This record gives sequence, C-alpha cells and structure tokens, in this order.
Amino acid sequence: MLQKYFIAIVPPEPVLSSIQEVKQRILEDYGTKGALRSPGHITLHMPFSWEEEKEEKLVTELSAFRHKHSFEVQLKDYDCFEPRVVFINVVESAPLAALQQSLVKHVKQKLQLFNQSDDMRGFHPHVTVAFRDLKKPVFYKLWERHQHESFEADFECTSFCLLKHNNQRWDVYREFKF
Repeated sequence: MLQKYFIAIVPPEPVLSSIQEVKQRILEDYGTKGALRSPGHITLHMPFSWEEEKEEKLVTELSAFRHKHSFEVQLKDYDCFEPRVVFINVVESAPLAALQQSLVKHVKQKLQLFNQSDDMRGFHPHVTVAFRDLKKPVFYKLWERHQHESFEADFECTSFCLLKHNNQRWDVYREFKF
C-alpha cells in the first residue's frame, strides 16, 4: 500500500511548543487549522508516496545519509506566500542549504526520489503556520496582523526527521541524528 512521507527538520523543545502556540492562536483567531496537521518543521524534501512494504529500505537509506556536523538555525519574524501561506521565516544559512542539497541528492541517487520544489521554485526554508484552508479574505486579515509581529527563536540542528501521514495528520516517524 502506498503511504505518504516527507523529510524535514523538526525543532526541539521549547521552540516546537512556541510554533505550536502560534498555530493554535491562528486557529482560535481565524479558524484555519491546516497547519496544525503537522508539527512545526522546515521541509527538506517535499511529500512523496512510497510502498509501505518497502519502508525499511527508505529508513535504511536515510540512516546511511551522513551530514558532517550540527549547525544553528535561526527563526525570525513572519513572511508569506501571497495569498494562501503565512510562515515563520528561517534565516538563510549555508549549512542549512548544504544539508538540504546533499540530502535531496542522496535520496535521488539511492531511492529515485525527486524533490519537485527544486524544479519549481528552489529551496526557501520556512515554518508554515497557516495555509491550505486559509481563504484569501482571511489571509489578508491574518497577514495584516502578523507582518508586524515578531517571532525569534534559534536552535541547534542535530538531526532531520522522516514524517509519515496517518490519514489525518503528519507524525514524526523516525529521527536521524547527524
């Protein structure tokens, strides 16, 4: 049976809870809950389908991926992809870009997984807090407020995660330490 997965950085606590609080506040204030269907994360490889019976091969190849060292990730303020997505901005960094590029190359070579975001718009790291069920009129109200709000957090990135869809939400299935 085909299952949905994606690969991402999931921040550690207390940063993860801070992101969750933002998503919860957006639900309460604007009624949009799509972003609550996954933990706060920075997508490294877009969602893909994989045979669940071959899941062990997926896990084995991700375990075999080697990244040299941990690095600092900084989250700062809000930005958007008008008119449907509001997110916490991830400050660009060479180590983060290098991780994403080498991981995407690894899964392309070893698992024949292709990351369509590379073909379409490139890597733009962010943490989504509202999307999908966010209607245009609500987007503009939400963005009017959040574009002036600040959000600041940083964390040491020491791993990436494989997330798996359980038919209702995305859950962290495995974590892979550097």
